[in-house]
Amino acid sequence: MSLPEYEHLLISRPADDVLQVTLNRPESYNALTFGMFDDITSLCRALEGVAGVRAVILTGSGRGFCSGLDLEAVTALQAMSPYEFLRGQEKWSGAAVALRKLTTPVIAAVNGAAAGAGFSLALAADLRVASTTAKFNAAFIRVGLTGGDMGSSWLLPRIVGLGLANELLLTGRFVLAEEALRIGLVNRVVEPEALIGSALELAAAVASNSPFGIRLTKQVIQTNLGAASFEQGIELENRNQALAASGDDMQEALAAFRGRRAPRFTGT
Repeated sequence: MSLPEYEHLLISRPADDVLQVTLNRPESYNALTFGMFDDITSLCRALEGVAGVRAVILTGSGRGFCSGLDLEAVTALQAMSPYEFLRGQEKWSGAAVALRKLTTPVIAAVNGAAAGAGFSLALAADLRVASTTAKFNAAFIRVGLTGGDMGSSWLLPRIVGLGLANELLLTGRFVLAEEALRIGLVNRVVEPEALIGSALELAAAVASNSPFGIRLTKQVIQTNLGAASFEQGIELENRNQALAASGDDMQEALAAFRGRRAPRFTGT
């Protein structure tokens, strides 16, 4: 597998079938430059359909996950016309869209502050593991912008519920790791030294299943968030089950179960 190289994204393979993407500007707690939004979008597109990658871990270098938009970029925003800002916003938010649309599940390993755009990137992941030093906030509302950015106003109510989402987006207050676990914002909280190991455990559990089944599952969950009725949701599930049953991986799963061995999935 050959992927593009990026100035501020480190790409590694910590385990079979798992790709780790590390935001790499530790001196600024991995604050995002305009180019980094493009790089995240580009990487997601490059990963689509790549064999041998069944889970992606997104984390940050040093003591922070992502502190949001870089200060120099924030200064540049002030010189933009509304048209320029909107065009830029459409492009920057594309990074969150790309993470959501990537058919490979994404696990955010939040090792420190996830603020502003960093908060939105964590929300766009399918699963979130946090260290005890993690903290989250919708920083946009506290700098004269709105509380909704890069999908946070759509994602957060679906993760923690409308009441809490209203509070977090309207106040911009910080949510520490213990509260994040209690309200369902994250799936696990572990000590800092165990963070990547815990994310790898989740990634291995995901990667042990059929690649086609995982792809369809991620898609059906996201699609059914907007389903108009229970019956519509079931209709899509029914079609997915019929598609998955026609592939080789279901036969392999049954053969492995009968043979009391681990399945060897091919994604077909």
